[in-house]
Order: sequence, then structure tokens, then C-alpha cells
Amino acid sequence: MNSPNQPLPTFDEVLLCTPQTTAEQVGLFLRRCLIPCSGGEKIYTMLYADELSYDVSCRAEELFQHLQHYNSAYRLVILCNCEREHSYIPSVFSQYKVHMTPQRPLAEIQRYLQHHYRVAQPSSSAASVFKDNMCVGIVSSKRAGMGK
Repeated sequence: MNSPNQPLPTFDEVLLCTPQTTAEQVGLFLRRCLIPCSGGEKIYTMLYADELSYDVSCRAEELFQHLQHYNSAYRLVILCNCEREHSYIPSVFSQYKVHMTPQRPLAEIQRYLQHHYRVAQPSSSAASVFKDNMCVGIVSSKRAGMGK
């Protein structure tokens, strides 16, 4: 995010973890991250890794330990909920833990995201539904089940 022209992460750089995420999905992700190839300087990110099941977490740690010897220059970020810091993955990688707060002001982060998510030619696309021709939007409510 150092410049507005830096691209957003691609689909292969991010793994959004849930309790249903399989060991195979995590394994494929770790292989992309840890096995050297001519893919460039990608930064791989596991989001909500604390939500992985115990079995999947154990297998992920074993694979990580095995594969990290192939590439000492990998770039992996694991984001977890601080309220679940005692689950398996945050505990295993606790020696690398960094408490992080955004380094940029919220307005600057919003401008960066708007730059990448704005539809250039607002024809009859779904982007016309969102403010300022954005192709993504967040819809929320304090009341559950209100037809969002």
C-alpha cells in the first residue's frame, strides 16, 4: 500500500481460514508460499488461522516445518483474533508474534481501496448498486435477519 498503483493481493496469496478449511487447502497454500518459484515477491497471508481445526492446524505446522527448509526468503503473514491467541496456530508461531496496528490513517487506507475497487465504466453492472461505482460494498445492520 506504499503507492496507489501497488496491486491488491491476488487470489493465490490469501487463505481465508474457517473451521471448515481442509488440510489440503492449507497444504496447497503453504506450498505456494514456501516452495521457491519465479512467482515474484508475493506476500502470503493466512487470515483467521486461529479458526482452523486442531487436526488441520497440526498438519499445517508439520508441513510448514518440513517446507521452510526449501526457502529461507518466504514472506508469510498469519493474522489471528487476539481473543483466540491460545489456539494451536497462534501458540505454535508465538515466537514470531507482532501486535500490529495500522500504520496508515483510515482515510488513506480507504482511498487506496477505492482506487482499486472503483468500476471505470459504470455500465449496467452490479457496481451501480454501491456508492461511487464501487464493485464491492459492506452491508451491515445492528439487527439480525433484516434482509441484508
